[in-house]
Amino acid sequence: MIQKVFISPFQRFVKIESLSGILLFCAAVIAVIWANSPFSESYTDLWNFKIGISSENFELQKPLLLWVNDGFMAIFFFLIGLEIKRELLIGELNSVKKMAFPFVAALGGMLIPMFFFMFLNANPETSNGWGIPMATDIAFSLAVLKLLGNRIPLSLKIFLTAFAIVDDIGAVLVIAVFYTNNIAIDMIIYGAVLLLVLYYLTYKGIYSKYFLFGTGIIVWVLFLKSGVHPTIAGILLAFAVPIRQRISTKTFVSNLSSITNKIQKGVIEDEPVLSKEQIAEIDNLEEWTDKFQSPLQHLEHKLHDWVAYFIIPIFALANAGVSLSSDAGIDTALALNITLCLIFGNSIGITTLVLLTNKLKIIEIPEDISKAQILGVACLAGIGFTMAIFVASLAFSDTPIYVDSAKIGILAGSMLSALLGYTILRITSKPNPKNDD
Repeated sequence: MIQKVFISPFQRFVKIESLSGILLFCAAVIAVIWANSPFSESYTDLWNFKIGISSENFELQKPLLLWVNDGFMAIFFFLIGLEIKRELLIGELNSVKKMAFPFVAALGGMLIPMFFFMFLNANPETSNGWGIPMATDIAFSLAVLKLLGNRIPLSLKIFLTAFAIVDDIGAVLVIAVFYTNNIAIDMIIYGAVLLLVLYYLTYKGIYSKYFLFGTGIIVWVLFLKSGVHPTIAGILLAFAVPIRQRISTKTFVSNLSSITNKIQKGVIEDEPVLSKEQIAEIDNLEEWTDKFQSPLQHLEHKLHDWVAYFIIPIFALANAGVSLSSDAGIDTALALNITLCLIFGNSIGITTLVLLTNKLKIIEIPEDISKAQILGVACLAGIGFTMAIFVASLAFSDTPIYVDSAKIGILAGSMLSALLGYTILRITSKPNPKNDD
């Protein structure tokens, strides 16, 4: 029973991410077909269409593509921040022992692809793309695992998710430190002050989602104007959301029982409406429910579907449309470099480092995970779709030919990594009814 209580939320997470990965793939395919069809001009015009607000003292106008990358992705990063905070406090990363296994894997999946890129890159103009093959797309990789059904133990899914989250932390740090230019210090200071206010209120047990939302918009604009990528604001805002409930389960259950009794004893109207007593108790129930829910868990639950089923597919649709017959041409060397880094950098880096540290007794691999499955998952780590495209758009923001070339490399590397990982896991993992749970 205890196992069910703790595993069920994770199983729901896997289910959502798996479907999200399928939608992500479909959106990417549609974008590529659209961008190379007779209607390709409409694709370009749509995402270059400018919208926003403008006045004498303030202007915020951006192409629709940047509203997706800077605005929608800030919500995506906010959700990532909530997941990171939860994992650090009560999840798979809340102790050194738990963190060791996925941390080592993430380290191999970040450093080795980066070294591969730097070694293979011969063009100084594309050297800034070293961060592209570093992160794993959780949704896409879990979608591949989902296709394998009960061949995959839950511990392997947890491992993949945990090291992908550590990967995301690394990618966020890389974006913040290495892909931020022309910083306006005063704007950062204003944003930091507002964040400190939110952190202080959380520390004091004062929290309002409406205040967080309003302040979050201001912080996002300040980061946008500062030169620091505004998605970083999403991560930082997430850490201002408290994880603890304001009342205990015992108190909530006691009040729930009292409210239920009062509703049953209240006047029951003949019409299909509630009596005044019942309405009062329903309001009372909502108030107690709000106090009982973990603000972090509640927000994560509400946002997850929106991010998985809307924001990420929209991001793929907006960013994956690479014209394969572009007049500017394609930098084949860059595309090939990224493809190789995603496939071999991740598979070699993760597998080697995990098996080496296990041999040295630094980490401990769960008994139901085989070496072949580690290799298979390491190959799936080469699916860097969402974060890789995002980093590419930052790394080569002034050079469209490099952005398109990087996207082609990412699409090719991600697809081949998915195919290779699926094949290895399919061959080496046998169906097991125990994994159905």
